[in-house]
Amino acid sequence: MADNNTNKPEKQGNVADPSRRRFVKNSGIAVGGVAGGALLGGLFTSQFGKKDDKKSSTGDGKKSEKRYEEARMFFTRFADFAILEQATERIFPEDKNGPGAIGLGVPYFIDKQLAGPYGNNVKDYRQGPFTNGNGTAADSSLNRGEIIINGLRKMSDESMKRFDAKFDDATEDQQTEILTDFEADKVQLKGISSKAFFKLLRTLTLEGAYCDPLYGGNRDMEGWKMKEYPGSIASYANMIEEKEFIKMDQISLTDYQPK
Repeated sequence: MADNNTNKPEKQGNVADPSRRRFVKNSGIAVGGVAGGALLGGLFTSQFGKKDDKKSSTGDGKKSEKRYEEARMFFTRFADFAILEQATERIFPEDKNGPGAIGLGVPYFIDKQLAGPYGNNVKDYRQGPFTNGNGTAADSSLNRGEIIINGLRKMSDESMKRFDAKFDDATEDQQTEILTDFEADKVQLKGISSKAFFKLLRTLTLEGAYCDPLYGGNRDMEGWKMKEYPGSIASYANMIEEKEFIKMDQISLTDYQPK
């Protein structure tokens, strides 16, 4: 009597196929992550998840709430994004007044900006001659995305050279020392001055802290709350004559959209 299980087609759907999954995983890694993109994306996310959660903590030891709209589009290398997180946090640190750059979602704001036309200098005049970025980012032959990536990686190189530690693993004082030298134009960068790079990074950090949340920063309007700025108010006509300071709840541009 034949075994009922012999030559039975394997069920599809709920029953796992470990041999197929192992093949897709291994073949994808063998070609450098090109094959099986969706699968490898999940694998890499799980590999970096713990570190990402640590770097994106709220500062009081608690993990940040997972926000599905905050996903990297421009920064394909997590190592670059980790440097960005720590650099922006040194520029806009958390203190008793409220969250810092990481808590406000500034790194994700910057990621979104660089992934779009702004990061590619789409609306800028792009013909030479260029001055190698000695003045501003607009003076460089590199676009803003390239400037940020090159600058962040140079910061990591400087950290390894000086402290034998990656920038995101260095102490706050060590990170501040490197950023201060960039601001003072004491570090050599290709295609742009370190001072111009730092100015661009600082501008993006402040924009991310105080922008309308519609653009991906100023998480939960906390940046506005710290300054008691009401946000995107359509009109002050009904209160402009008031003599006393009026504290208002913050309003985002999204509040005007029908639901």
